[in-house]
Parts: sequence; structure tokens; C-alpha cells
Amino acid sequence: MAKGSQNKGQVSKAVEFDRILDAALAMATERDNWPNLSLAELAKYCDTSVNEIRQYYSDTNAIANAWFSRALETMLAADLEGIEELPVKDRLEYIIWRWFEALSPYHRVTTQMLGAKLHLPHVHHWVPMIFDLSRLVQFWREAAGLHTGGRRRQIEEVVLTGIFIATLRSWCQDESLQQPQAHARLLALLTKAERVMISWLSTDSH
Repeated sequence: MAKGSQNKGQVSKAVEFDRILDAALAMATERDNWPNLSLAELAKYCDTSVNEIRQYYSDTNAIANAWFSRALETMLAADLEGIEELPVKDRLEYIIWRWFEALSPYHRVTTQMLGAKLHLPHVHHWVPMIFDLSRLVQFWREAAGLHTGGRRRQIEEVVLTGIFIATLRSWCQDESLQQPQAHARLLALLTKAERVMISWLSTDSH
């Protein structure tokens, strides 16, 4: 196959991935019931077949994963010019909140997706979520310029994981526009973590 044709095919596939994802988000918003969305209903909504949908997404969990991947891409596309001049707390706040902002347009659907993933019978979804969270924390550390190792790195990872989980819980509960309560929660947690880290480093240096 010619290189131009191959590239065109890849672009077309990416467009179809996005089209189906956007349709699933729109449909879930209209029906306000992500857990009960089926590929058969989605195929009808897209005026296509289930087999066509399955060429791109094996199930609705794969669609949810694509939505969270899009948020990650948005976060990583952030303009980081000059960010190294900001305090670490501000760098982390900017990067982490970009992820939440990317999900905000479909806040309720996203919350339902998370609920479906954490549903007790869906234990097989939990392990991938743990690895995804670990990667997300590493992206935050790298983007914020945290390149420490050893014990300090371990502490940073544990603290950031705790901050994320607490903020995510607040974000899911905050149905107001742009989730200002969750944002305030993130800022408060980062401020507290900064004080604890400064105290720990001071004690550790003696």
C-alpha cells in the first residue's frame, strides 16, 4: 500500500473513533444513563451496525477509556511555557486541573462512567484503573518538573495519588458549572501537601 493511502486510512480511522465517541457521549447525555448504554443502541443512534462499532470499540468500557484518554491528551497538550518559574504547587494545580477541565463538558456522564467502572461486579476494571492512575500521577510529576528519586519520589507519588482521589470524589459530587468547589478542594489539598513536604524536608535534613 502506498504511504499516502496508508496515512489516509489512519486518519479516517481516527475520525471514526472520534465520531463514535462523540455520539456515545451525546447519547448518554440525552438519556442520562451511561451504565445501561448498549452497543446496539449506539449503532442505531449512529445509523450503523454493531459490527461496525465493534471494529473500533469492543464494549462501552472501551468507549469510556477513550474518553479518559482524550482528557489525558488535552492535559498533555497544555502550554507549559514558563511553568518552571511557578511554585511547584501552582504547576501541579495547573496540570491536574487541565485534566478535570477536559472532562467537565460531560461531567455527569463521566461520573456515571466512573461509577460503572467501580461497580462491584466489574472487578476486572479495577486493576487497569490502578495502572492508569499510576501513569497519570507520573505525567503530573514530569509536567510539573518533579524529577526526584528515592524516598522523596515515593512520598510524592503517594501524596499526589491521595490528592487526586480526594479531588475526584469532590469533582464527581460538584454538579455546579466548572466545579469550583472541587477546584477549591484541589488547591487546599496542594497547599496542605506543600506545607507537609516543607516540614518533612526540614526534619529530614537534620
